Amino acid sequence: MMESPASVMSDFPAYRNHSHTQKAFEVMNHLRRQSQLCDVILEADGVEVPAHRLVLASCSSYFHAMFTGELSEAHAERVTMQEVDGKALVLLVDYVYSSVIQVTEENVQALLPAANLLQLTDVRDACCDFLQSQLHPTNCLGIRAFADLHSCADLHNYAHTYIEQHFAEVVQGEEFLNLSINAVCNLIASDRLTVPSEEKVFEAVVAWVAHNINDRQDFMPRLMEHVRLPLMSREFLVSRVEEEPLVKCNNACKDYLIEAMKYHLLASEQRSLLKTPRTRPRTPIGLPKVMFVVGGQAPKAIRSVECFDFKEERWYQVAEMTTRRCRAGVVVMNGLIYAVGGFNGSLRVRTVDVYDPNKDTWTSVQSMEARRSTLGTAVLNEYIYAVGGFDGSSGLNTAEYYDQRTNEWRPIACMSTRRSSVGVGVVNGLLYAVGGYDGSSRQCLSSVECYNPALNEWKPVSDMSTRRSGAGVGVVDGLLYAVGGHDGPLVRKSVEVYNPETNCWSQVGDMSLCRRNAGVCAVNGLLYVVGGDDGSSNLASVECYNPRTDTWTMLTTCMATGRSYAGVCVLDKPL
Repeated sequence: MMESPASVMSDFPAYRNHSHTQKAFEVMNHLRRQSQLCDVILEADGVEVPAHRLVLASCSSYFHAMFTGELSEAHAERVTMQEVDGKALVLLVDYVYSSVIQVTEENVQALLPAANLLQLTDVRDACCDFLQSQLHPTNCLGIRAFADLHSCADLHNYAHTYIEQHFAEVVQGEEFLNLSINAVCNLIASDRLTVPSEEKVFEAVVAWVAHNINDRQDFMPRLMEHVRLPLMSREFLVSRVEEEPLVKCNNACKDYLIEAMKYHLLASEQRSLLKTPRTRPRTPIGLPKVMFVVGGQAPKAIRSVECFDFKEERWYQVAEMTTRRCRAGVVVMNGLIYAVGGFNGSLRVRTVDVYDPNKDTWTSVQSMEARRSTLGTAVLNEYIYAVGGFDGSSGLNTAEYYDQRTNEWRPIACMSTRRSSVGVGVVNGLLYAVGGYDGSSRQCLSSVECYNPALNEWKPVSDMSTRRSGAGVGVVDGLLYAVGGHDGPLVRKSVEVYNPETNCWSQVGDMSLCRRNAGVCAVNGLLYVVGGDDGSSNLASVECYNPRTDTWTMLTTCMATGRSYAGVCVLDKPL
């Protein structure tokens, strides 16, 4: 039996034109632009914008309440918009009709408060996303204040976290120097502040006070309450904090200094009993890290720089150095990478090149006093130290340091032993020169020397268990690791660790591969060993040591180029 026409029609799907609404709004927008059928004129800053009440009310809760309520504007032909920028009003009405708006650096400061007032939340969110993408150490404090003023909680929190994570760069800008005392105190009191050392916080406080010393010097005790002096090195406390006039002239500040000195006099097990807000280590939210492998020998000196993104687990190339360079010392200071000395394929050099990861460019600074390749380098108290090395004719027992503020190199006391292919690390404010090759007696060395910058003197500490030249040196949790290296023809996979508290070396687990002249760095409590050579060929592989489990694992991805004598360092992922 055939179904009736009525029942067949009831099962047929309803027709839907998906472009109907868009076309309707396009027609309404055309009518608006022709001032046809408009029933209201919005006015702001002398700018007049004709519109249709129905369209405005359908897209904005603000206009819905205005045109359907008891307010006088409900039936007015002309509505004056208070506290709304005229140009922003034009853009927002265009958006209501078209769903399109372009947020720019020029209009965002007017657009966001206007969108907030008119309750166009999707436009407000687009403005916040734009400002978030523009965050930089030079503007983040201003963006945070702007977000706070307009109750944009997510943007405010994001900007605040950005400020904490980029504190070292933020404090170099004008915005920081113009903060109020309460804002500075709140910032430096944060446990989440990311700083290379507590010394950076102290220097930022001094700079802020010095910017307007007559009005601000009385704030010094309030600020010092939040500077964690006990966490600084004893040498910095004596040579810098104690000598600072703003501290010397203030008894309350002296009390904080005395507290820090007492803390340093306690044995390590007793320090946990002295608990104040200033003895609590900061616990920053870590930024994503990247590892840079600079230059190297493959098999000749190369300019290439590779970068490893730990989060994405991938390698990529960045800007090459201006000249070929291997056997250089590579360190990070204040967010910049320094490649110090080395060998360019024909000459040992004393030049120093600097890489800015945010600009992806290399520049040069003052050269060292001596030519040095296979030297050791480290950063201590905001200075770069260049130790030992080979000048083309003999191994060196000399060392020098670089002051970034004056762009000068200055000599320090000589080591007791000539050391080329030396490893260098910093623990507890002291510099350690590990092993190397003495050149004169043609001996690979097991000896280790320790430099105290406050006394400008080197002293021997316990020897390693084996001779190591070309060993990688890294520091994790206050312990100094000597990785691989060689003793003449024998390339080692063994690793040993030095505890300064006991002045003893002990063996830990062997690497998977024998390596000498490898790069070493520490990241999040793990030790990474990069490249090197095994005695017959250069290596592109990387392995990682976990001190908690005493185990080594090989990274699944390798560098594009196998290289030895490369410099390795880690810093926050570039903006």
